[in-house]
Amino acid sequence: MKILIKNIKQLVQVEEIPRLKVAGKDMKNLPCINDAWLAIENDKIVGFGKMADWEGISDWTNLTVIDATDKLVLPSWCDSHTHIVYSGSREAEFVDRINGLTYEEIFQRGGGILNSSKKLKDTSEDELVESALLRLNEIMLQGTGAVEIKSGYGLSVESELKMLRVIKKLKTLTPLAIKATFLGAHAIPLEFNERKADYIKLLINELMPAIAAEQLADYCDVFCEQNYFTKEETIEILTAGKKYGMTPKVHAEQLSNSGGTLAGVQLGAISVDHLEFIGDAEIAALKKSETMPTILPGAAFFLGLPFPPARKMIDAGLPLAIASDYNPGSSPSGNMNLMVSIACIQYKMTPEEAINAATINSAYAMGLSKTHGSIAIGKQANVFITKEIPGYSYIPYSFGNTLIESVILNGKVIK
Repeated sequence: MKILIKNIKQLVQVEEIPRLKVAGKDMKNLPCINDAWLAIENDKIVGFGKMADWEGISDWTNLTVIDATDKLVLPSWCDSHTHIVYSGSREAEFVDRINGLTYEEIFQRGGGILNSSKKLKDTSEDELVESALLRLNEIMLQGTGAVEIKSGYGLSVESELKMLRVIKKLKTLTPLAIKATFLGAHAIPLEFNERKADYIKLLINELMPAIAAEQLADYCDVFCEQNYFTKEETIEILTAGKKYGMTPKVHAEQLSNSGGTLAGVQLGAISVDHLEFIGDAEIAALKKSETMPTILPGAAFFLGLPFPPARKMIDAGLPLAIASDYNPGSSPSGNMNLMVSIACIQYKMTPEEAINAATINSAYAMGLSKTHGSIAIGKQANVFITKEIPGYSYIPYSFGNTLIESVILNGKVIK
């Protein structure tokens, strides 16, 4: 199977020499080719350039030609932080927040993560697969080509394994690239309310060996936050996860300055995510690390939290990634186009910075930047074609509008 996209108004995020990530002032640079062509063979990108330099086609066998006149082509979004496998919505809690309850107050009443845990316990694997596939198809048509999915609504051996097995099955049912994360340390189950140490032992001594035996998770994550898991507990859990082959990630600095970023840097986490309350000490530590700071605009927007200091982090020389945090309680949207818009409008990131953050840097945050996140020869042929728009800045500018006309994943047109 071969695809030629010709007369592209603007081919965005082009790399002659592929990079793993982009940091600091370099995030303002978004390499593009105007009036371009892009060639795909099987599931890989095999060529690109300016139409003026195009030498034509010698072999038309099994070739699909797409004319992208006045349209843009971008690499598919990479969404490195989601909770897409869940059972049921939580709009009642949405109304509670409108009426003045905080996220923490809702949790103390048995809502939030505990609410999702109760619903998931009574939902079969097949039902979870079916509902998750609907969400995956939704984000796929919105331009996402790679996604990380966490467990964390199980909070028991049986239910956590059920979630991770669902994620493993989803990998076989969708063209999306999927990474799996074990997030058993998402909250404390009610039955362990006064026995947190026992729950941590359960995660380490029972769940982790079972996960490793079935090869169910790429990453291990912890919600490091007051009333959840301390910095010391986060280090204990992630250290054990590394022994079972799971690379660390951390939910860090979402509701307070909790120590999650420093724990992640200490253990070589691939990413630390949220960062609404990140401080100077954390920024300094990240500058000496290979850990990707990741912001989740949907969650801060939906919960009305302070904005993470995206501008400060980039200006300090850090890389930055954007992900959706798609979940039923604090970010019920996986639309990465909207996340890019929020980052520009509210966090004052430039369109170039936001697109870099949602492509190559978010690919890095899920260990995929060698194969995803940019237009480069040999990379996976995951791209989307926009409708007729003036340029890439129109994507964050025109927030809420549907601008994607066609989606190609693994070299196949799916829309």
